[in-house]
Amino acid sequence: MTARPSLSAILLIVAAPCQAQDIDVLPLDFGSAQQRLIEQSDAIAAQDANLRAKEAQEGATRSLHRPDVDIEAQLLEYQKTLYLPLGSLAPIAAPFGIRDPLRFRQERTATRPIVTATLPIYTGGQISATQAGARAQVGEARAARAATLNDQLHRLSQAYFGQQLAEHVLAVRRDVVAGLERHVSDAEKLEREGFISRAQMLQAEVARDDAARELEKAKADLATANALLAGLLRAPGGVRPTSPLAVDSRPLEPLDEFKTAALNNHPQIERLHAVEEQARAGVGIQKSKLRPTVYGFGQYNFDRRNSLLTDPDWSVGVGVKYKLFSGTGRQQMVEAAQHSVAQAQAGLREIQTQVAIGVTKNWGEADAARRRFLLLDSTLASAEENLRLQRLSYREQQATSLDVVDAELGLGKALTDRTKAAFDYIQALSDLLYSCGQMDRLPAYLDRADKVIA
Repeated sequence: MTARPSLSAILLIVAAPCQAQDIDVLPLDFGSAQQRLIEQSDAIAAQDANLRAKEAQEGATRSLHRPDVDIEAQLLEYQKTLYLPLGSLAPIAAPFGIRDPLRFRQERTATRPIVTATLPIYTGGQISATQAGARAQVGEARAARAATLNDQLHRLSQAYFGQQLAEHVLAVRRDVVAGLERHVSDAEKLEREGFISRAQMLQAEVARDDAARELEKAKADLATANALLAGLLRAPGGVRPTSPLAVDSRPLEPLDEFKTAALNNHPQIERLHAVEEQARAGVGIQKSKLRPTVYGFGQYNFDRRNSLLTDPDWSVGVGVKYKLFSGTGRQQMVEAAQHSVAQAQAGLREIQTQVAIGVTKNWGEADAARRRFLLLDSTLASAEENLRLQRLSYREQQATSLDVVDAELGLGKALTDRTKAAFDYIQALSDLLYSCGQMDRLPAYLDRADKVIA
């Protein structure tokens, strides 16, 4: 006779996959989540690569003042004809059939190994402008990386605390369903004893079924939030946030402090500063084309025996080059570069204005969210007391089933509203720091929060 497995063994087998999944879940506080995002984000990695590329290009321009040295080797098959006038010897050579001038023709194969060096002495400012432009490109790449980092951390705050909100809403929905289940059970007993009508019983069941549907929606919302955060942090097993929803009851720093921080740190402002510097470098490059260039040069021939008659053994010198005419209007190119500077300056003024407006708006919303949250403390206490009184009154036939349902749903709404208010505060604070280019400061603000949603 085969022994049946015990109940504990069956529960162990069923629970094993769930335990395995729990082991894969990554617990992270918000600061650690930020660090993981920086390490795992492909968008940030792409900007890192772009920044390194611009830094390498800028490094390449530092040696523009050094000479260019080229080595060249040629294999030639050539023919050379020379004419030598006889001058006063022509009458003497004529009787011998020698014509004037003498003609020599040579056909041969030769090699030409030559080293040539060119040293820029004066370039009209082209080198310094090119170097300044390369430095500005590094600044723009650095600002682009900061903007991407700011964007990614902002997305993380929404996903991280969005999952926290979804978990709290799910817990509230479960409590509401459980409370309404108890109410339906009480109503069934009272109906059997004839103390309440069938209509009141049906009211309780309808409310419970509505709450059950809301519970299923909350489960789906949490699954979506889990997938979003896990994907963002490249954590296939999921993430368990350990930093709670919380609010700092104390007022924020003055608005002017945030405006100053935004004007000094916002990545888009830094990017447009770099664009302006690039435009100024472009003006310098175009102006350099209106000036002469001076250069030194030298050349050395390693195969003198096989060299052409016109090839020197070696040569050194100084050259001056000035373009008289060009297919493009050089003065118009200077004007175009100057207009690019004006465009960058106008764009910079506009973004500074928009950033200041955004900071003002987000500061006001963050402070309003903080005050809304604090006002909900009394609402929650009133909802809890109301539910307690309605349940007692219902048992004593002093309240209807609908009164209990309304009180149960009222408490659930108060709990949800308080949790949502904490989430709104964090998101408003996140928006404020985002508009200041300081998303990395959010963990510090959360650490000092004194109102925690348990």
